[in-house]
Amino acid sequence: MTATSPTTSGPSRTRRRGLSPTDLALVTTFAALIGVCAILPAVNGVANVPFTLQMFGVFLAGAVLGGVRGFLAVALYLAVATAGVPIFSQGQAGPGVWAGATGGYLLAFPIAALLVGLVASAAVRRGTTFQTVAVAVAAAVVTVAVVGTLGTLGMARAFDVSWSVAWGYATPFFAVDIAKGVIAAIVAAAVHRAFPQLLRR
Repeated sequence: MTATSPTTSGPSRTRRRGLSPTDLALVTTFAALIGVCAILPAVNGVANVPFTLQMFGVFLAGAVLGGVRGFLAVALYLAVATAGVPIFSQGQAGPGVWAGATGGYLLAFPIAALLVGLVASAAVRRGTTFQTVAVAVAAAVVTVAVVGTLGTLGMARAFDVSWSVAWGYATPFFAVDIAKGVIAAIVAAAVHRAFPQLLRR
């Protein structure tokens, strides 16, 4: 008769996959960064929807942290601002902002970070040049397909106008936001060159 000793293999080993203290610190840091990008002086665009650096912060969170942590960073930023801290664009705060012209954009932000982050995580092992191009392309697609679409829906509802009119309000933002995505891709690649294990945590 042989005694069987407990082993660490199996479910007990694979279940250990939560957020580490380092992950939490990174999520918090990038949530704060997005807040800073949002409240920097903005230029009012079409229909009084402001041009800010918010999208740069969102794209950078996803590109640097990956999909899950990037999503969580943006979600934390939105939660803090909705709770009353004035870190929405132009120093706004509170749940009422979601009912305004920018509500659709706010809804799109965590999705954008998630999608860009998933692409960054998949591309990182193929080198920083490939990753930079992949993230920049992903950010461009997300800008139009996700942020533009949800932003248009939000403006159509807030202004009680047709989809086509609201889409016309959204399109001036595309070129600037795509440029922010390209810059975020370049910055993220530099970060990953310095900290190559960051996306593999």
